[in-house]
Amino acid sequence: MNAMLHLAESRHDRAPLPEPRMAVVMPARDEAAVIGRVIGSVKEKFPRALVVVIDDASVDATLEMAELAGARVLRLPVPLGAWGAIQTGMRYALRQGCDTVVTMDADGQHLAEEIVKLLETRRRESADVVIGAYPQRGSLARRLAWGIFRWLSGFSHMDLTSGFRVYGYRALCLLASPRATLLEYQDLGVLILLRRAGLETAEVAVSMGPRVEGKSRIFSSWWKVAVYLFQTVLLCLAGLHFLRRGK
Repeated sequence: MNAMLHLAESRHDRAPLPEPRMAVVMPARDEAAVIGRVIGSVKEKFPRALVVVIDDASVDATLEMAELAGARVLRLPVPLGAWGAIQTGMRYALRQGCDTVVTMDADGQHLAEEIVKLLETRRRESADVVIGAYPQRGSLARRLAWGIFRWLSGFSHMDLTSGFRVYGYRALCLLASPRATLLEYQDLGVLILLRRAGLETAEVAVSMGPRVEGKSRIFSSWWKVAVYLFQTVLLCLAGLHFLRRGK
């Protein structure tokens, strides 16, 4: 992963940093049709934020459209999936001196104006991580997964799979470390790792827009849901085991 980050960031090493504190990190794969609009909305609301797009080996013009919209683009030579791309963005943000990272999708669902709610909730509750929750978007498969995960993990958050989040410095240092590299998704595994480290998470209701392009990679079929449930249930059980042992 570090080698990939080095390759991805080489073209931007000497670029000036527009905002030394907050970065908005977007994993993107084949989002050329909408990513420019998403980046534009973020830059309009937060003109001094560092907007980082991690192009997860797209085969369309995602990279070109993101650069044209003014984002810094890290091009991954091989696809790592959403979490691998996000972790790459977190590492890059830390190297650039940022202490806060907002993660959001590049498909138009997550709205730039709702970032304020995440930041305000983090300040008000002194949380290390705040999740932007929109349970209304849940399909039957998604609601089933949420219910199972809440029961197994003990988390009360309503939207455990939301990728619309804000991370503080302590959470970034943990999640950018090799310990988090083996995770597959930015969901329950991340929350379990944070809890084991004694970090605090919170949740705030946000509005979301319709997905403009593509479809969910996890909840697009019952087979994918079954695989995702199996993997995450094992992760929950492992997390509970270590918590009971006090590790």
